[in-house]
Amino acid sequence: MRLSREELAKKGEQIAADFLEEKGFEIIERNYRYGHGELDIIAVDPSDGFTVFVEVKTRQNLYFGEPEYAITKSKQRQVKKVAELYLYDKEIENVNCRFDVIAILLEDDDNPVINHYENAFM
Repeated sequence: MRLSREELAKKGEQIAADFLEEKGFEIIERNYRYGHGELDIIAVDPSDGFTVFVEVKTRQNLYFGEPEYAITKSKQRQVKKVAELYLYDKEIENVNCRFDVIAILLEDDDNPVINHYENAFM
């Protein structure tokens, strides 16, 4: 079944959140918005205590390429800016952070292909 862009994004973010929780991550917040920017998932990695800002990209096919290639330099700058605003907004200081990408391919709804790129950009 073909999903709308919004439905696909929502489904991908749920798959990513479930995936992270299975790995022991604590989900702090989802879909945090500041101005025109959004952070898909904010979590804490249990292995190192880092606050992780996760960008999720989901595709139903490879017609436009692998989902991870949609994370352009411009998108990276936007995610970093909103992450800075999140830390400021929540008055969080002196915390180690990183930016991860979770790419999901949903060609088969029952068996999504999930790639988790830790520290994907700086």
